[in-house]
Amino acid sequence: MIEKIKAAWLSNVRADILAGLVVALALIPEAIAFSIIAGIDPKVGLYASFCICTVIAFVGGRPAMISAATGAMALLMVNLVKDHGLQYLLAASLLCGVMQIAAGYLRLGELMRFVSRSVVTGFVNALAILIFMAQLPELTGVTWPVYVSP
Repeated sequence: MIEKIKAAWLSNVRADILAGLVVALALIPEAIAFSIIAGIDPKVGLYASFCICTVIAFVGGRPAMISAATGAMALLMVNLVKDHGLQYLLAASLLCGVMQIAAGYLRLGELMRFVSRSVVTGFVNALAILIFMAQLPELTGVTWPVYVSP
C-alpha cells in the first residue's frame, strides 16, 4: 500500500513542481482580480486560493484543472459582502459546496446536455462583459453603476 502511494506521489516530482509553479503564477492575478470584484481585500483572496489549492492537492483533482474562485461567484458575492460583511462569505461558500456535492450525487450534471451551446455561450459572454465593466472603475478611476440589484 505504501509503495503504491510512493509510486503515485513521487513518480514525477520535477513535472509536479513545475506544474505547481505554473498554477501558482496563473492563480495569483486571478485571485487578486476576483477579490477586487467581490469587494474584499486581495490578501483574503490570496489566502483563500492557497487554502483551496492545499485542500485539492490532498483530496483530489484532475490533470490540467485549476481549483479556484470563479468570476461568476465573485460577481454574485458582491452584494452579500456589501450587505452582511465578510463573515457571511465563508458560510455562503460552504453552502455552495454542499449543494454541489448533493448535485453530484444526484447526477444533475447530466441535465446540462439539455442546455444548448448558444445559451452557455451567451452566459459566458455576459459574464465577461460584467467582469470587464466591474473592472473599468479600477482602470479609469471613474465610478459608474455596473448593475443595480433589487
